[in-house]
Amino acid sequence: MTNNRTASSSATVGILALQGAYEAHAKTLAALDVTTRLIRTPDQLFTLEGTPSVDGLIIPGGESTTMLKFLERNGFLESLSSLVRTLPTFGTCAGAILLANDVQNPPQISLSALDITIERNAYGRQIDSSILTAPTKLPGAPLEMVFIRAPRITRTGPEVETLATRDEFPVLVRQGHLLAATFHPELGHDLRVHQLFLDLIASHRVHSHATVDS
Repeated sequence: MTNNRTASSSATVGILALQGAYEAHAKTLAALDVTTRLIRTPDQLFTLEGTPSVDGLIIPGGESTTMLKFLERNGFLESLSSLVRTLPTFGTCAGAILLANDVQNPPQISLSALDITIERNAYGRQIDSSILTAPTKLPGAPLEMVFIRAPRITRTGPEVETLATRDEFPVLVRQGHLLAATFHPELGHDLRVHQLFLDLIASHRVHSHATVDS
């Protein structure tokens, strides 16, 4: 993982701001000198020319069923589903549930973008929330992970890389331009997970420009 703040800080990151911890993500990205844009309507996802309006998108934690109620209006879910197929996207907790292509306990619709099976509320209710510190594949010290009514990833597809685990279950995964965490990195003090996402955005931009120029 690079730490190229110059490349990543020039990006604009959208944050889905329908419900949940979107302000905490904005605060974390501000600490990394990154411009953010709160996304509340489907027309904010794309420019008038039909291209993505942001360089990357964060789908925050919250209540996935509540988010779906908002997303099922005005074609929002369809627009978002189209966007995350190609745009670097980071889902945390409920955001990870929405990205998954298989949601259980109970089943619900999703964006079906990330090749994982995920179980909702797998670690219990709000009272069962916890803060753990564990080694990861990220450079540096063990990572603080804040779990709040966390889901559990029970299956990962062959193209999904596991970057951190809890009780041998993945809690931080990456698949190409997609990143998902079942914990809340925006509620901790460690910026490395968000920096990883910014590095994904920077890499995607370089690849996209190379493809256009070739």
